[in-house]
Amino acid sequence: MTLSCFELGERMLGVDETLGALAAMTPPAVACQRVPLSSALGGVLAADVVSPIDVPQNTNAAMDGIALAWPEAPPTEVTVVGEVLAGTRFETRLAAGQAVRITTGAPLPDGADTVIMNEQLATSAASRVRIEHPERVRRAQNVRRAGEDLARGQLALAAGTRLRPQHLGLLASLGLADVSLFRPVRVAVFSTGDEVTAPGEALPAAGIYDTNRFSLRGLLERLGCEVIDLGILRDDLETMRWALATAARDADMVMTSGGVSVGQADWVKPALEAIGELGLWRIAMRPGRPLAFGRIRREAGAPVPFFGLPGNPVAVMVTFLQFVQPMLRRMQGEHAWQPARLTALAGESLKSREGRVDFHRGIYASDEAGRLWVNTTGRQGSGILSSMVAANCLIEISAECATVDVGAPVTIQPFGDLT
Repeated sequence: MTLSCFELGERMLGVDETLGALAAMTPPAVACQRVPLSSALGGVLAADVVSPIDVPQNTNAAMDGIALAWPEAPPTEVTVVGEVLAGTRFETRLAAGQAVRITTGAPLPDGADTVIMNEQLATSAASRVRIEHPERVRRAQNVRRAGEDLARGQLALAAGTRLRPQHLGLLASLGLADVSLFRPVRVAVFSTGDEVTAPGEALPAAGIYDTNRFSLRGLLERLGCEVIDLGILRDDLETMRWALATAARDADMVMTSGGVSVGQADWVKPALEAIGELGLWRIAMRPGRPLAFGRIRREAGAPVPFFGLPGNPVAVMVTFLQFVQPMLRRMQGEHAWQPARLTALAGESLKSREGRVDFHRGIYASDEAGRLWVNTTGRQGSGILSSMVAANCLIEISAECATVDVGAPVTIQPFGDLT
């Protein structure tokens, strides 16, 4: 089925409708590779990880003290017959009422089932210790059971998990030196426009510095993508067509910013239609209405997804977070991912327009009662990039809502590990 089968036409799509269409047009996940655990942070697991061992391997002490074989009656004084340190074992089975001195993490000897910490003990003789406040001691206290974290054969981490520091620690606890991850998605990025100037160059009287390419690079690298930076393209149809076709040879996705509205020098849409097919290009949202998505044909292999993002810097970041990010995560194998959403109370009156979704930049915080409140960062123009710098969330006002009154609930998208 080609994109034209969607028959989307010239009408604007809703945000949810767009997300559904993009989900249906997402390519399969990229190939996988073995990666050393030391280099796996931020990668996405390509296969389930099943624990090959019990974690912990042995039932062990959770405190420094004595490991006791619980006697018939609650103990007040016990006989100490040896000691066991972390990394060693006590080979003799303990009889009821016997104990060994033990350090945290050391395996309990056979027969022992309780650990009493040093703070509850007093020495009464060379081989005897007295338990202070014996009424506070309970059988089986301060013991970590073998396999209580993970049992041998248990699913430790599912395929599609993006690895954070805690995941690396868990994998290390299983003795794994490397893991199977989806390889980085290769994304070709360039900015468009005769007015766009690279940072470091003299700014022409009618020029603007290229901010979008650097924002996009940061977002992509935070997602673990491999960025193919193609710089700035001028407003020329043949140059644009050639650049898109060339980028698609080596990339898994191609992305531009600018040149997708209806201006006379906006060449991205006709260039894409010359070498591929356009799926959608206008969204009922602000900022970011002019967004193009399609596929670029290749001589060999499957077509490459293409995003033509708006030219305004806030619109670029908002559309990336809403539409590009979900597709990239699916291409990386992270199929279960969903954006974080919370409900906050509006700290000011918020205006929108029915029929479109508005994304304001906001700052949320909790009050003394633990309630979340959110306010905008001030001016909300799509060219005011400082509003993204000041914000810690997006305020999402639905298409059915024209006004949010002070104190009314509103949906927010907290900035996560990308922004």
